[in-house]
Amino acid sequence: MGCYVYIAGLLIISQLLFSTLTLKNYFFALTKYDKKHKRYAPRVALIIPCKNLDENFEQNIASFYRQDYENYLLWFVVEDKADPAYEQLRGLKDKLAWSTKADDVQVLIAGVGQECSQKIHNLLYAYRRIPKDIETLAFADSDICVKPTWLHHLVYPLRHPESKGAATGYRWFVPRTGNLATLALSAVNAKIAQLMGNTPFNHAWGGSMAIHVQTFRELGIEKLWQKAVSDDYSLSCAVKDAHKKVEFVPGCLVATSESTTWAKLFEFGRRQFVITKVYAPQMWSFGLFSAVYSVFGLWGGAALAIYAGITQNHYVWLFTAVPVLFFITQFTRAILRQSMASKLLAEDWPRLKVAAIADITLFWLWSLLMLVLILSSVFGRTIRWRSIRYKLISKTETIVLGT
Repeated sequence: MGCYVYIAGLLIISQLLFSTLTLKNYFFALTKYDKKHKRYAPRVALIIPCKNLDENFEQNIASFYRQDYENYLLWFVVEDKADPAYEQLRGLKDKLAWSTKADDVQVLIAGVGQECSQKIHNLLYAYRRIPKDIETLAFADSDICVKPTWLHHLVYPLRHPESKGAATGYRWFVPRTGNLATLALSAVNAKIAQLMGNTPFNHAWGGSMAIHVQTFRELGIEKLWQKAVSDDYSLSCAVKDAHKKVEFVPGCLVATSESTTWAKLFEFGRRQFVITKVYAPQMWSFGLFSAVYSVFGLWGGAALAIYAGITQNHYVWLFTAVPVLFFITQFTRAILRQSMASKLLAEDWPRLKVAAIADITLFWLWSLLMLVLILSSVFGRTIRWRSIRYKLISKTETIVLGT
């Protein structure tokens, strides 16, 4: 067990460094989330692809109408008129268009996507119809509810296009029910959200992201999207390849109301990690390493500490220090991320309290779940997304398998 002395030292140091990173992200989020950003207001086309009716659909869509922003277009895009979202969107337009600050509200029909995901097909359909005076593209999902200041926050980092390639928010799942699968979804997603901050490791999230039209064209995003399944990973890769930054905007952390089952949770988790494996293999590998590292550090370290005690090893204190440190730091990170949510999503906090308690008390279980979800993506490249099956051949090639 002599070599483990050095391994234990490395585990302790790396765990402290990782905790320092999450602590920095925590203070970054608390410092930035409530800043006022009305000084910069480029002309924006806000494009929202819709398919079927999400939970709280009307509330979510209404939040886009209520943006405190003077200079934007509000365009919703569906596949066809048969989609139940279409009539709902038309009704909401009649109801809310008179009160919005948006210059123009449209409900567009894109038709069926043939070589890319239906979401991207919808986005491209709208993009190809934007007026020439549009400076910035903003994208959002229909399952999020945003604050009136959301659009101002989202576009503000783009005032420095020479270094900031894109701006992004992220989701936080707010449980509609208290079943364990839904609480697990919220906790696992929270672990990922915690990694977003003032770091070069950010990736854009398609549910809340923005990019300058000029940057979009210079990076060839339209061409990349034509045969892609992931809008955000494609965009993130292009931005980073151009040596620009994806800026995380704490004020754009958004609530997504959700209730799920274990089957749906595993389908969702596997889909996310399969997409990551294809579009960002280095990030996927890091995620796998981190998951193994977290589980081994806590449970493997505990087993070795017990063995060292039984055999009366001279370095039993060091063997014991590893699992104790992993327990304390993982517990502390759970407290930090839930503390962040309580401030950034104060309006949703009453509904988040149960999920926060589950995250903090069962953090060790969510690490095991994260590992299982990542391992489920090791084999295969076929996913189901919004009732449509796709086979991901590469970043630039997708086969649409149909429903």
